[in-house]
Amino acid sequence: MENYSLLPADTYIVYNKTILSDFDKKILISFYEPIVGHLAISIYLTLWNDLKEGQISPIYTHHHFMSILKCSLNQIKEARSALEATGLLKTYVKVLDKTSYIYELYSPLTPMEFFNHPILNVVLYNNLGANEFENLKNEYKMPRLDLKDYTDITKKIDEVYTSVSDISSCLAPDHVTNDISCNDQVDFDLILASIPKGLINEKALNKKMKELINELAFIYKLDTMKMTELIRSVLNDFGMIDKNNLRILARKTYQYNNNALPTLVYRSQPEYLKSPTGDTSMRGKIIQMFETLNPVDFLRTKNRGVKPTKNEMKIIEMLIVDLELPPAVVNVLLDYALRKNNNKLVAGYIEAIASQWKRANLKTATEAMDFAIKENKRMTKKAPSPVKNVVKEPVWFNKNIESSNISQEEQKELENILKEFK
Repeated sequence: MENYSLLPADTYIVYNKTILSDFDKKILISFYEPIVGHLAISIYLTLWNDLKEGQISPIYTHHHFMSILKCSLNQIKEARSALEATGLLKTYVKVLDKTSYIYELYSPLTPMEFFNHPILNVVLYNNLGANEFENLKNEYKMPRLDLKDYTDITKKIDEVYTSVSDISSCLAPDHVTNDISCNDQVDFDLILASIPKGLINEKALNKKMKELINELAFIYKLDTMKMTELIRSVLNDFGMIDKNNLRILARKTYQYNNNALPTLVYRSQPEYLKSPTGDTSMRGKIIQMFETLNPVDFLRTKNRGVKPTKNEMKIIEMLIVDLELPPAVVNVLLDYALRKNNNKLVAGYIEAIASQWKRANLKTATEAMDFAIKENKRMTKKAPSPVKNVVKEPVWFNKNIESSNISQEEQKELENILKEFK
């Protein structure tokens, strides 16, 4: 998709496509902010406020955004993309003498819809952690009533109303929601061609089912042939795809396939766990690097551009999926383990450290760095005598990393990694 530049003088209007309520604000903060970050939510609420009680806003320039939110246009574009990806916003652009935008605003999903969404549900779980996620589910759980001794006497529509010749004037506008979807992850033509016509119904791959298949393929990294195999396994007697069994089978396939990694492994630190921007010191840049790169890309930079090995990928999977450590904490741990263990990643050694860090409930890069420094000092004091050929500590152990205490080799390594990160 073409990338359009954004200038302060570019204009925009907001078009409200749905009904927005005060309850939606609570949903935005509880469910969406852990995923898209605080700036994206601030942009959404600013657009909402721009409506001025109407369906269409007056014309504004993007300088209006910059003045209110005190952020750059690049930050606005990045946050806007997060809103678009999660279904809260659609963006249209027209380029003539001047560039103008239309922002279509959509209400957030209900808690029930969010918990049942195959992508957002998983991402929220990863960003919040098991305990916070469970607390959120309990907060919005619908109470269950015991109806065992009750009789359902609810009337049907034809028992109350009679038919009229023209009902179009009586109908309220359709409830409009913005689809949260990803691009095609599989080749649907190939799937149909690979399954005998007698087995699959021609209506099986409808729009909703294709969306579900794309979402499952995205989360569990399933290619077309593997997805075809799963679909064949869950076809019912009518040639239709059992969506619940497909979900379960896709998840089990991932769980038992050690060579596959979930999409979550490739995610970087969530916005709400990042440090405030603006620290231009070398230490600040290192923290920003830990928070911006996902663990796979971080390890690739440490390997001088070479993709991590299968064993290294399994280590990352264990840290992210099994222990649920935040990505920035994983990056700090990997850097620490490489320095302390002569540039080798040993699964047992890393798992021992990771378990301790998990119990310490480390969430941010800064917390992980400070904890590592503290533990290293404690272990050094316990050592009975100095050990020869001690492996160098990570550069960020040195609080004066801007000084000449840093070797040229270390300085060059830092610069290379930071250059790759940019």
